Amino acid sequence: MSGSQTTRVVPEFEIRPSRQALRTDLGDLWRYRELLYFLVWRDLKVRYRQTFIGVAWAIVQPLVVMIVFTLIFGGLVHVGSDGIPYPLFAFAGLVPWTFFATGVNQASVSLVDSRNLLRKVYFPRLLIPASAVTAGIADLGIAGLFLIVMMIPGGLLPGGTVVWVIPLLALATVTTLGVGTWLAAVNVRYRDVRYIVPFLLQIWLLATPVAYPSSLVSDPWRTLYALNPMVGVVEGMRWALFGAPSPPVALVVIGAVVAGVILTSGLTYFRFVESSFADVV
Repeated sequence: MSGSQTTRVVPEFEIRPSRQALRTDLGDLWRYRELLYFLVWRDLKVRYRQTFIGVAWAIVQPLVVMIVFTLIFGGLVHVGSDGIPYPLFAFAGLVPWTFFATGVNQASVSLVDSRNLLRKVYFPRLLIPASAVTAGIADLGIAGLFLIVMMIPGGLLPGGTVVWVIPLLALATVTTLGVGTWLAAVNVRYRDVRYIVPFLLQIWLLATPVAYPSSLVSDPWRTLYALNPMVGVVEGMRWALFGAPSPPVALVVIGAVVAGVILTSGLTYFRFVESSFADVV
């Protein structure tokens, strides 16, 4: 018709995460695996940008703590080390612990630090805390290689039990991702988490046999002690690498179950509040 104007209606689409709390969208995570790679690479570059010694910090941090532990617990207090030279005893515990502590600390603030990305484009939000944890694997590998170098002068080469290092580190990764996912989601709404995490990690360190053997913990506290998944990881690492007394199977199994519960509940809560991230962050 002459003089008439045609109005074009542009459809609007609103992308929402699934409301099924137990659905983790593993298919989406796989489809966005390239984005996970770039997020991990971004985290690594940001972590070591404009640093003087770069990735050597992956070794320096546990090495300095090892020296302090050796002077205090190995020299002054004379804490036992299951027949292992105390520096190796402490460093073997610090390798998985540093991975856990760094991963939890980075993951807890990852959503808030990526607020601009959250507001602009859709992707599985779980990739952000997952990338913060995955980036720590690079540091873990570097520190692990340095531990092997430390073992060579003493002739403490690992035996066949070394194959258990992989499942133990998998347990540490599950624990780190579970705790990190919980804290990342809570931190979006309550920014107190940023200040609570360092305190939480300090307490958790004391409850993990990094500076002392778990044999010092007696009943009934040992039952409560088993609820800490990192106990089985640290003790298991020393057994796998040095042939130290093996941790009780029940202790590792209980820790694995607790880690699974933490991860499952963290993913469930994450999915439940994910739709509000862009508005709140």
